Amino acid sequence: MDIAKPQVVTSGLAAGMPALGFGVGLRSCHFEWLLENDLNQPADSPRPVDWFEIISENFIGNDGFAAWMLERLAERYPIVMHGVSMSIGSTDPLDIVYLDRLAELIERVNPVWVSDHICWTGIAGVNTHDLLPLPYTEESLTHVAERVLQVQERLKRPLVLENPSSYLQFAHSDMTEWEFIGELVARTDCGLLLDVNNVFVSAFNHNYDAETYIRALPHQQVVQMHLAGPTHCGTHIIDTHNTAVPRQVWALYQLAQKLCPDCPTLLEWDADIPDFPALVTELNKARDALAGQLPGHDLVYTGYSDSVVSTPLHYQMRGDNV
Repeated sequence: MDIAKPQVVTSGLAAGMPALGFGVGLRSCHFEWLLENDLNQPADSPRPVDWFEIISENFIGNDGFAAWMLERLAERYPIVMHGVSMSIGSTDPLDIVYLDRLAELIERVNPVWVSDHICWTGIAGVNTHDLLPLPYTEESLTHVAERVLQVQERLKRPLVLENPSSYLQFAHSDMTEWEFIGELVARTDCGLLLDVNNVFVSAFNHNYDAETYIRALPHQQVVQMHLAGPTHCGTHIIDTHNTAVPRQVWALYQLAQKLCPDCPTLLEWDADIPDFPALVTELNKARDALAGQLPGHDLVYTGYSDSVVSTPLHYQMRGDNV
């Protein structure tokens, strides 16, 4: 694939955001390694990654060792906050208590930006701890846009929203997911977190073209990209975040970076997590991809297992990573 970069975007939210480089999610299983091999090293020593992304809910109200580690890392690295509980698409009222606690964490961490997902996570006060799909209709779009504007006003900053992976669609949707996202951005000026793996997963599950999706997005608002490894279960691909990034996702990443040059890249790995050096090795494949190589192996069906779960929330919200 030709990955020659076009002229850098000079307008939109992305133009005003720093080019952070290549980062990983902060997980507690790596605290010991980071403490011994990074935080205890001289301030000018080489850094294994450029930045960290935290799951906001893992640190809201957390005053223990994890909070101490985050504070130390924030002195050395840019930090991005990534939430899983805003439920921006729910018909429940916005959770003001949650937003205020999120604002408190923002004050403590001073993140480069704050993100969540274009989804809903529950109704009637029940949190499913899953990222549930929206109907892509004008009514839904108006509802979500109004809530995004409310959140941005309360947090006093743009909200960055991620495209979710999904396994079913609403029959009465009257626009595509990328059309919905484009219109949402136009109405709210929110930022986008382009999860390349999620595009690949959903495109397979719903039989649409992943490249068409990526090309149609408002690239001037894409401030971050996610990469991850899914599981092929035969009729569906599940977003498990527990394996290496497949070659098909790397190819889409090359296209996405061509359209959104120098966009910060984050490797997600939330189950069966390797040690930190191995994680960095996988992250560095992104550099290889931008240099013209095509890393990884094709994702293929390897047999279905009842242990396969959709979304790392099942792990995160059990507290495995804190």
